[in-house]
Parts: sequence; structure tokens; C-alpha cells
Amino acid sequence: MAKPGILGRSSMPRSNEGMRLIFSAVIGVMLGYLFGISFPTVNITKLHFPSSIVSYIEDRNSGITTQTLLNHAWTSANSHKKNNSDSKSDEIPKIYVTSNPKGAERLPPGIVVSETDLYPRRLWGEPSEDLTIQPRYLVTFTVGIAQKANIDAAVKKFSENFTIMLFHYDGRTTEWDEFDWSKRAIHVSVSKQTKWWYAKRFLHPDVVARYDYIFIWDEDLGVQHFNAEAYIKLVRKHGLEISQPGLEPDRGLTWQMTKRRGDREVHKVTEERPGWCSDPHLPPCAAFVEIMATVFSRDAWRCVWHMIQNDLVHGWGLDFALRKCVEPAHEKIGVVDAQWIVHQSVPSLGNQGKSENGKAPWEGVRGRCRKEWGIFQARLADAEKKYYLDRGITPPNSTSV
Repeated sequence: MAKPGILGRSSMPRSNEGMRLIFSAVIGVMLGYLFGISFPTVNITKLHFPSSIVSYIEDRNSGITTQTLLNHAWTSANSHKKNNSDSKSDEIPKIYVTSNPKGAERLPPGIVVSETDLYPRRLWGEPSEDLTIQPRYLVTFTVGIAQKANIDAAVKKFSENFTIMLFHYDGRTTEWDEFDWSKRAIHVSVSKQTKWWYAKRFLHPDVVARYDYIFIWDEDLGVQHFNAEAYIKLVRKHGLEISQPGLEPDRGLTWQMTKRRGDREVHKVTEERPGWCSDPHLPPCAAFVEIMATVFSRDAWRCVWHMIQNDLVHGWGLDFALRKCVEPAHEKIGVVDAQWIVHQSVPSLGNQGKSENGKAPWEGVRGRCRKEWGIFQARLADAEKKYYLDRGITPPNSTSV
């Protein structure tokens, strides 16, 4: 009779232990459910359980109560949620500066460099010590090797205050190394291109922003009576934003406006052939210079550069439209008579053309020049007409080139 009693008493602890396991499993399921519906944004991988929960899992006989377990879990989750909320409120805003150049809005303004220069620098030493001189002016020549001697004479008329830049349309650059100044010059070589093609691609206003004046010259200019520093002084004195030296009246003269006057420093108006000037303040009687030896101020060049067309490489018609970039144009565009040059009219670039239909290479080049002039006139007139019509304004008659 004693054996059944003994068996009954020994099974009771095992039964209690089983109940505890079942109870623990139920509590685990409940906790999982509560966490799932109460804290959907909590990242489980980042949830730190209290050490008491860990201890309970390790020791089922710890005697911890269900209420204590839930209290610890609730406190831990709330603390984690509060920390996340605080970190979001303290989050540093991303940089976005609308006044920065387009594409650089995400940079702090202090690191943005929107302009550059053409000053060569060393590969060693302190960057702040690279430049012993910073030229204030730029002169460019579009050249072929046949005009090497003439360019050498021209460059010597420009002081150390000028950066010298050569655009090589014949691809020959090393032959220029015989000149000391050539080793300091900037050379750009692309075969069979014009100076306006080069200017559009290599003289962006933000690239040449360091220069007060930009000279964009042909290669066939005689400079015996020219001095660049004296020229700059006269341009400043007379307030010229766009200018050229006067031309020797006996050689290569097309327009009366560019003809040198021997009795003055500068002139801004002229008289042309009857019927050529509808307004004495408009080209070719005023507000006009040619494109063979043009000199631009920094501000004027910023405007003119944007007017140069990518596909119209000869620049014909541009001289009549320069007035669009300065105001009043008849006061700020002029010819410097006291510093004058000779246009030698060497058709070297014309020889870079191609013979077609029995015509000489230069004839094809000249035909392209005339065609471009008409295209440019039409584009400018259409653009101005559209501008006014889009605003409900009747276009003025003076918008033509």
C-alpha cells in the first residue's frame, strides 16, 4: 500500500515543472505578440533586453514574476523609442544652397570655386608660392607655322602682364619652342579650326575671369606701331568695353569705322557711304569694330561669349551684333587710333579648306563665311522677335543685326 503513495508524491514536482515550462512558453508567445503590435518600428536587432530577462532564460527556477518581466520589457522598448526620437530631432540637416552654381547646391559655399584661371602651376612646393606674377590681361592668336615670324614680332609687343595663348589650326606646336616666350605660353592644338571655335570652347568667361581685358587676334597683323600697355591705358581712359586698334588706311580696309585717324587718340563714330547707316549710332557708323583684332573687357566678353554660336565658326555677323552687349554701345565701342596696326590680309586659314567642284580651298571657306553671316542674322532676329512676342510686346525695328 505504501508504493502508490510514494509514486504519487514523486510525480508532483515533475508535473509542476511541466506546468512552469508550458507557462513560460505561453508568456513568450504573448510577449512576442505584444512587441509586434505595440512597437512595429523597433528594430529587433537593436532591442536590448534587461539582464533579468536574460537571467530568467538561463535559470528557469529564478522565481521572477510575470509582471516584473513585462515591466522590464516595456521600459526597455520605451527607452529605445525615445532615444530614436531624440536622435531624429537632433539630426544635422543636409546642405543645399540654392545660390550656389547649378549642380553644386549640395556643397558648402566655402568650398565652391566657380571660376578658374590659365596660370600654370608647379608640381611641387607650397601652392601659395606658385605664382610670382599674375598677369592681368590675356592675348590669343590663332596661328599656323607659316606665320611664326609675324607672331614672334607681335608677342614681343605684349609685356609680362599678359598671358600668351596660341591656338594652332595646323597641328604644329613643337616648332614654336625656339622662342623663349613660347615655353611660357599656353598652346592648344586642334586641326583646321577657327579662332571663334577655339574661343567658344577654351575661353569660357569663368576660365578667363582673372583678366581685365581679352585680346582675340588674327595672325596676320603688323604691330610695328602698337604697344599693348599704352593701348590698355587709352581703353581705360575713354571707357571702351569693346575696341580694336586703328587700321592703316592703305592696307586691308573694309569699313570706314576701323580706319585710323591721325588727329586723335580714339574715335567712336564715322561717316559711311550713303545709305549704309540708318541710324548714326548704329553699325557700321558707330557701335562697331571688326573681328580681326578685337579687345573685350571682362564684362563685355561674358556677354559676347554667350552670343557665339557653336556651329558658326567664322564669326561673320558677330561684329554687327557686339552692340547688344554694352550700353550705350555708341559710347563703349570704339577704335584706338593712337595705337594702330596693319592688316596684312594673308589668307592662311583659307588654305585649310577643301577643294570642291573645281573651286580653290579658300573659295569654299569664303562661301561658308557668307552663309554663316546670313544664318546668324536670322537666328538673332528670330530670337529677339520671339522674346518680345512672348511678352506681348511688338518687336522694335532695331532688332536686326
